[in-house]
Amino acid sequence: MERSGDLAWEDVKVWRRAQRAALIARRETASETERKAWNERITAHLLDGFKVPAEAVIGYCWPFKGEFDARFAVRRWRSSGATAALPEVVAKKAPLVFRKWWPGAPMTPGVYDIPVPHETEIVVPDVAIVPMNAFDERGYRLGYGGGFFDRTLASLGGRIVAIGVSYEMLRVPTIYPQHHDIPMNFVVTEQAIYGAGGEGLEPLDSAECQRRFEMLLASRALPREPYRARQYSSPACYAAEFPEYFGGRNDADAVK
Repeated sequence: MERSGDLAWEDVKVWRRAQRAALIARRETASETERKAWNERITAHLLDGFKVPAEAVIGYCWPFKGEFDARFAVRRWRSSGATAALPEVVAKKAPLVFRKWWPGAPMTPGVYDIPVPHETEIVVPDVAIVPMNAFDERGYRLGYGGGFFDRTLASLGGRIVAIGVSYEMLRVPTIYPQHHDIPMNFVVTEQAIYGAGGEGLEPLDSAECQRRFEMLLASRALPREPYRARQYSSPACYAAEFPEYFGGRNDADAVK
């Protein structure tokens, strides 16, 4: 039986289920005003600290249950030439597949009715913006329990830069990481950018973050391929995607 410290794996699973439920509930109790302010600060940290190459593919997640909304940062990176992709669950205990996304891409409801691109091109992300229900002092994350992101990161053999995003209120001392858990390379919250990678979280300014980001990209031979975004939208075309900011309807409803 796997063990983490003094806890057996079966005990860790029970602890994680309870923590996951409690922390998601805590996140959802935050007001829209609070989350909007946190999202703006996280977006600013991402854009200041990570100058994503125009040739890169960025994997991100449609926001769910009060998670950080990465679409504003993705919009900026796409405007500089990067390609965006959303994950699709294709099988239980299998890595995620990422499909190319752009504003106006055909969408269909996926697991939990989260929108996924409908039969668009499959791409491999160079950089992943990974939502976290909790994160610990070494950069390990607590997801939804399916293990999809860990299997995806493992399947890429380390050839990806994983940027975990969450709120400071969801920080915990440890998630009791197991051998299958993979730490984030960076953690970004409304408070700071942190270097992680399984070591203690280290606050970074934007210049040091960019330096380390570039070093990781170079050491992992990223980006893989020169995917260039071929479809662009004017700012007005994004209005329906961001109802809490622009008063439009939610695309998650539009695709059902």
